Amino acid sequence: MARQRFTQQFKDDAVRMVLENGYSCEETGRRLGVSGNNINRWVRVHLARNETPADSGLSREQLEAELKRLRKENKRLEMEREILKKATAFFAKESSGGSTSSGSK
Repeated sequence: MARQRFTQQFKDDAVRMVLENGYSCEETGRRLGVSGNNINRWVRVHLARNETPADSGLSREQLEAELKRLRKENKRLEMEREILKKATAFFAKESSGGSTSSGSK
């Protein structure tokens, strides 16, 4: 028996029946002529993809993109900090060494 293929729109409509209209996966499956297990899997996939923390309201993909951006920015800032530390040490050494050598002449 050939495996049935369903369009994304069909899956989205089935998920909407469960999440928005309150039908069970089994009931939705019976109404649409699909296995309740398929509906259950589509709902789980939908929830995993669109998982949103209550505070931010961002999707998982948006959160991952933001995390990637922040990690890149953090790396850049760490490099800048190291450069500034070295510059501070250089100028501190030069100012203390420079006043000693000019004071003895």
